[in-house]
Amino acid sequence: MPTAIAVDNLSKRYDTITALSGISFSVEAGEIMGFLGPNGAGKTTTLRILTGILQPTDGTVRIDGLDVAEQPLEVRRRIGYLPEHVALYPELRVQEYLSFRAAIKGVAGGARKARMAAAMDRCRLGEVSRQLIGRLSKGFRQRVALADALLGEPKILILDEPTVGLDPHQIRQTRELITELGRTTTILLSTHILPEVEMLCHRVTIIDKGRIVATDTPAKLRQRLRGAQVLRAQLRGEPSAVEAALMRLPGAARVSRHDAGDGYAAYEVESAGPDLREPVFRLAVEQRWALRELSQAQVSLEEVFIRLTTQEPEA
Repeated sequence: MPTAIAVDNLSKRYDTITALSGISFSVEAGEIMGFLGPNGAGKTTTLRILTGILQPTDGTVRIDGLDVAEQPLEVRRRIGYLPEHVALYPELRVQEYLSFRAAIKGVAGGARKARMAAAMDRCRLGEVSRQLIGRLSKGFRQRVALADALLGEPKILILDEPTVGLDPHQIRQTRELITELGRTTTILLSTHILPEVEMLCHRVTIIDKGRIVATDTPAKLRQRLRGAQVLRAQLRGEPSAVEAALMRLPGAARVSRHDAGDGYAAYEVESAGPDLREPVFRLAVEQRWALRELSQAQVSLEEVFIRLTTQEPEA
């Protein structure tokens, strides 16, 4: 699969402040990549360099094979950028604004109406196309900005906090739109909403203090940082006998117990070995213990994010 975005050893310094320190990552064509980091981690600086707004101190960025520093205009024709804070013209109507933006982007007059219609349709702006932007809700203004990003029919979309400030209904609509766009467009999505990443992204890159601390799928990140596995079971049997039997399972390191009512006890088995669900099920059958619950605890992406961004990255 070809690489849509390639960032190599990218650094950005402001006098004595280092915003980015030699970061490298890539986004494959057709992928939705989540770009995560706490406030001040370097996310927005990275996106501004990718879009040609800022110049890096060191390193290179290639968009669709083109060097951003050497061919900025060609790069901008290939990307659509939705910044976190969008500057719209409140005195213009939606159609007027998009026509103006299409002209700036060099969309020929013959194609302009078709591009505008397609962008407004994808962003569901038909009902407000003749309204003044200044009278629109935050959600509709965000859709106008996204339609603007789509006017050039970009191969790559760079979205910086696209759902910030929206109500739950608007957030759901925006996520559905991003999913739809991701079927035909490469997307780099910067967000601090972790469930959004779980729902939308194929892979995640986490940045902290100007350095990349992890890049992988959400599932593999959870697996890498899980450490000891925790199995949870609710069993009805003689508690000391159950505890002793669970401790004899391969890899079991610790067993804890508390009352779960109705004669059941809830057990947590920590292990560094294989999945213990089948052995526990067989044990319950053999010992004729009633089994009411059996599950493997999962580390959330939020836990992964917190652990990676509250410790020093490994060398």
